[in-house]
Formats: sequence, structure tokens, C-alpha cells
Amino acid sequence: MAAKFLKLGQKNYPQRLADIKKPPEKLFYEGDLNSSIFTQCLGVVGTRQMTDYGQEVADKLIRPVAKAGITIVSGFMYGIDAAAHRACLEVGGKTIAVLGCGIDIVRPKRHLELKQRIIDSGGLMVSELPDDHPAFRWTFVKRNRIISGLSQAVLVIEAPKKSGSLITADFAFEQGRQVLAVPGPGTSTVTEGTSALIKKGASLVSSPDDILKALGVSIENTDKGFNREVGELPSQERLVFASLRKSNMSIDRLSRELQLPAGEIGQAISMLSLKGLVGQNSQGEYYLI
Repeated sequence: MAAKFLKLGQKNYPQRLADIKKPPEKLFYEGDLNSSIFTQCLGVVGTRQMTDYGQEVADKLIRPVAKAGITIVSGFMYGIDAAAHRACLEVGGKTIAVLGCGIDIVRPKRHLELKQRIIDSGGLMVSELPDDHPAFRWTFVKRNRIISGLSQAVLVIEAPKKSGSLITADFAFEQGRQVLAVPGPGTSTVTEGTSALIKKGASLVSSPDDILKALGVSIENTDKGFNREVGELPSQERLVFASLRKSNMSIDRLSRELQLPAGEIGQAISMLSLKGLVGQNSQGEYYLI
């Protein structure tokens, strides 16, 4: 089957991407195209050598933003890219994976399941490269301008001094996009690049609200569990809810932290889930919706 593509100048070609310097003449894609997916987009990039801190930051920042209806755009590689795609999918959001190879290739191969989840959820796989065009260093650099080109703002999570994520940030600066960066531990070499970006003029991000404000989304109109009042909840549900405000946790971890039987924690989780307050990720951890 011939690959589907949008041609520059065509009606559904994303206008934001069309406005950049040297936009792709053709944007190949896989998935069911709905042009509304391009309306409000956040690019998310970072290191492939993601730490536990980076994973936690991605989860805490991306889920509420995706839940607010923002499309998450990232590069489909392992590390922060995959964490961003998955965090979005776990709250029912839409995500666009921008490939550094031909549209028919799954790279890395371990992400075949992730690709299917993206498509099944109404997201898109996109590339300016056709068929089975191989990936090279230069194709990833060209891919980076598409990530920023599709996005209103680009968020950088964990980038060392020499990182492809910084190339994406440079494209974003050139394209007039907002660049957002998450600071890290002062001793971490994995976040030296993000620290440099903040010094260069990137906006420091410490909460989902910072991102939503940058995108012009009214925070008052978003439905985020971490801002909800919980005084009306029964005592055990309230304890579990308060613990999940600090971090995503499994039932076993919640049981240890709260010193309550796992069965009671499970019952509280079930009630919170029914009330639409918590969800579960692919690692079996619960998080606030």
C-alpha cells in the first residue's frame, strides 16, 4: 500500500509547520488523520539515557498537559521521547511521533507496541522520509526541526551538554517557539544542557501549570486531580490521594508508606478510580488524573 502523505500547500497540512524555514515538501504519515491534532501541540525532547528523575518529571508534567487536550509531539526514541509518548497515552491523550527514518520503519524495534498504541489512540506517526529510508545522523537533525515546527512550545527534560535535544531547542528559538526547560540536580551531568538553556533564555518549568500558561491554556478550565479539594473523601481515600500527590505509587508502596493493609489500599484505589480521580500506568503505578 502506498504511503499516505500531506503535501505542502495542501488543505490539511499543518499551518504551523508550513510557516517554518524549509518545511517538508511532503509529510508522510500513518494513522487516521484528523487535522485538529495539530491545533495545540507541545514538543517534548530529552536524553535517551533517562534517569529515574527524568521519568518522574515526564510523568508529572506530561499527564496533566495531555489531559488538558494538548497534543504531545516527540521523537519516538527510547528515554524521554518514549516516556513522553507513554505518559500522554496513559491519560487518553493524543501524541505525534516524528521519525528520523522512513515512515515504514519502526526504530527502535522494541517500540512496535508503542507505535500501535499511538495509532490506536488516534495519534500519528509522521516523517518527511518515505518508505524504508534508513536513519542517519543528519536525518535525526532534520527530524528535530519538524518536532519544534509542529509545536507551540518545546519542553526539554534532561539534556546533557552535547545532546540532540539542544538542537531541537535551537530550532525552536529560530522558529520563534517558546523553549521550556526543567532544571535538575546541580551535580547531574544529564541536566547540564537544560541548565544552559535556562541561562540562554528558556523558561524554567517546575509544574504542569507553567506549561499550560506558556501555551495560553486557562488553568481554571483544566480538570487536574492535584488541584482538587479532598476534604469530602473518606479518610483512607484521602490518605491515598495525598500520597499520590507526591509521587506515582503501586499498591504495595502505598501500603508500606501508609502502614495499611494492601487490601484496604486496593479498596480505596478502586473507589478513587470510580470517582475519576486516579488512573494506572503500564508499570502498575497509580497517578492522579
